[in-house]
Amino acid sequence: MIQTGLISNAHSDLVTDASYDFYGLRLATCSLDQRVKVWQLDETTGSWSLEHDWKAHDAAISKVSWAHPEFGTILATASFDRTVKVWEQVSAAAPDADGGASSSASASRWAERAMLVDAKGTVRAVEFAPSHFGLKLATISSDNCLRIYECLEQPSLAAWQLIEEVDVLSLPISASPAARSVAQTLSLATPTQTASAPLDSASVSLVAHALQQQAAQNQNQLPGRPGLGTREADGGWSISWCKDKYWGEIIAAGCGIDGIVKIIQVTPSRRPSSLLSLNPAPASSAPSASDPSIKSPAAATHGSSGAGSGDGWTGAKTCAVTSIAWAPSCGRSYHLVATGARDGHVRIWRVKPPTPSEDLDAGAEEGDGAQWTASIVGDFDDHKSAVGRVEWNITGTVLSSAGNDGRVRLWKMTAGNVWRPAGHISVEQAEEQQGDVDMGDVAVDD
Repeated sequence: MIQTGLISNAHSDLVTDASYDFYGLRLATCSLDQRVKVWQLDETTGSWSLEHDWKAHDAAISKVSWAHPEFGTILATASFDRTVKVWEQVSAAAPDADGGASSSASASRWAERAMLVDAKGTVRAVEFAPSHFGLKLATISSDNCLRIYECLEQPSLAAWQLIEEVDVLSLPISASPAARSVAQTLSLATPTQTASAPLDSASVSLVAHALQQQAAQNQNQLPGRPGLGTREADGGWSISWCKDKYWGEIIAAGCGIDGIVKIIQVTPSRRPSSLLSLNPAPASSAPSASDPSIKSPAAATHGSSGAGSGDGWTGAKTCAVTSIAWAPSCGRSYHLVATGARDGHVRIWRVKPPTPSEDLDAGAEEGDGAQWTASIVGDFDDHKSAVGRVEWNITGTVLSSAGNDGRVRLWKMTAGNVWRPAGHISVEQAEEQQGDVDMGDVAVDD
């Protein structure tokens, strides 16, 4: 890995995020200075030039995301001002020397198409869905809520509908086999059963609602954790879409300060459900070490969100997961999910969905009957400081991570299915080649 460029003085304050477009020829950056900048790569010289620069929000910008080019040239930005904005690049007449519009010359600009204002806290992450699901985007904010929007008017990009809104921390656990059989019995009731079926369904709904309220109360009143209810500090941090179309709309979301990532399935027919919880806490620190859902010393729990899964206070040292990256599947029978946390660890999870035969044997709809499992296949603390970003290459074979140690590190799987360090680039190297680097600079790597 070599450094091919350094964008000096990219912003006047800390750069909070940088994102390549689909082709890797343009780079969007955002900063605490409330501005978004788009850079264009000159392939002949390898240098980056500023293409667009505008003030996008009234507060610091946390994330920027490109939509798939089949929908146009579209950006989404998330901000501390509790809003998400959708921007589109449009052509505009360039002013001539007299200040009027010139008919011969044309330029482009970024126009604000929509502003989403549903968040009750800082919007920390925004990401467009894979293109096969349509023009959708997901956000997560410090109010713990995962929100999914769908564009209703793609030509104008003006109308966006909030199609899902769920509190990740209080997300109900997956139904037990007994409860699932009850639900199936209710769903198979004949049209003549007009008296009993509605009553049973209402009872099930009331029980689910009560359990959800109890889970929320337990989350805010954990023993030994005074003042845990500070949602701005304990809220949502990061999200990442599953790139595989086969399993439907699935999102990995990190919330709270327990270091747990929830794998959430979103379906049009019912409320989102938690397929799996990735819990890095040692099994010995969990209340029930003999829980059969524990898959490895670094526990991965199936459909769990209660104290028994490690979501509650267990005394283990855990930190917020600040970045999640779901790798492209590229024909693998399993998924790879990478996380970076404030405890300095980069973790790689192998997430195994149920096989089609298991799913058919379970007799459940949309893969609900068989278990998803996960285990940690890589755990590295080389950064020795908070990890701010993890990202996969286009084939999901190489992982890069960036930490507060000023280094971008690479991780690759060897022939024996063992993940090992594959190199790094540091700010010191950039200083030797380009001079001093400050927090407003952007190092561009190859």
